[in-house]
Amino acid sequence: MISLREKQNKAFEVLKDTLGLKNKMQSPKIEKIILNSGTGSFKDKNKNKIVESRLAQITGQKVSLRKAKDSIATFKVREGDPVGYQVTLRGKRMFDFLNKLVYIALPRTKDFRGLSSKAIDNMGNFTIGMKENSVFPENSDEELKDVFGMAVTIVTSAKDKKTAKTFFEYLGFPFKKEEDTKKGKRS
Repeated sequence: MISLREKQNKAFEVLKDTLGLKNKMQSPKIEKIILNSGTGSFKDKNKNKIVESRLAQITGQKVSLRKAKDSIATFKVREGDPVGYQVTLRGKRMFDFLNKLVYIALPRTKDFRGLSSKAIDNMGNFTIGMKENSVFPENSDEELKDVFGMAVTIVTSAKDKKTAKTFFEYLGFPFKKEEDTKKGKRS
């Protein structure tokens, strides 16, 4: 199994004809990965600690607390209340997490049929929503009573959606075949 860091380093040679790249510096790269997990439904402080510790286990890095910027009476949230946690990964930890995500966690996801390419935005960033943290190998079976979801955003240097999709396909991200709604054919 080849690591995603090695694949990224070879991306220019493989994708230069497909993307029309003239210089190695034009090749898309993964800049950082951001994990977000909200704790809005967890009013119990012990459950907040569980989310914090599990995100730290999954990423191998300290987690940053995110507080509410405004008070919202409908949701019973006051300014300064903890509403979630965030981790930003770069360098070696980023590629370690990415290998774990693509090769271990996504295949373990229940009823996984592939990632949607619609999750790539126009700036070339890819956001994956995960309903369960239990797909990561750091979580043991005894800890499955408090399952939470998270958003994984992969920030790239790609300039547009098409370039980013080609880059992610080259890296081996499992995209599902999207149905063409007008023609009824697979693309």
